[in-house]
Amino acid sequence: MDTKESTLRPELAAYASREASRESIVRPALAVLAVLTVLVGVVYPLVVTGVSQAVFPHQANGSLVMKDGKAVGSEVIGQNFADPKHFWGRPSATGPQPYNGTASSGSNQGPLNPALIDAVKGRIEALRAADPDNKAKIPVDLVTASASGLDPHITPAAARYQVARVAKARGLSPEQVAALVERRVETPWFGFIGEPRVNVLGLNLDLDAMPAARQ
Repeated sequence: MDTKESTLRPELAAYASREASRESIVRPALAVLAVLTVLVGVVYPLVVTGVSQAVFPHQANGSLVMKDGKAVGSEVIGQNFADPKHFWGRPSATGPQPYNGTASSGSNQGPLNPALIDAVKGRIEALRAADPDNKAKIPVDLVTASASGLDPHITPAAARYQVARVAKARGLSPEQVAALVERRVETPWFGFIGEPRVNVLGLNLDLDAMPAARQ
């Protein structure tokens, strides 16, 4: 027997064994990948979407707020109200514009940051300028942004603080506007989860629905 041939036979056998071992691993791996792709990438999303549409269709479709058959906003994303005739929401630090749903974030500025201090001072000045006769203490949520930058709610105290300004701008009595606020106060879930809150968009839509607001 040729010496060279006898030397190669063990190497060829070892190579064939490695290839067989590799093939025995690759095939099951590809099969698992294909199955998981179908389950996680197709079946699971379809099931979750179907269940959400059947059980929670309003929330699954963005908790949209409709007016005259058109979507005017969402119950879970704030809007930038600046007209004195409307209630103002919590400041938003998202960019490049406030309440940007694609860039949810806070300012990440600490309490000693000069930029945050200046921003709060500017917001206080804007509130005082819009209602100079109001000497009440300004609720903190009217001058500080939330962590998400998308908060659609304010505290009842923040809504009540704005009643006089909104009433004067719309030619309504403070009692009329205050009644709208109280009807919009949402209590904590199950009585103890969360805090009382007022949805700003819903409250402003209530205002716009009043006859005096359309004059």
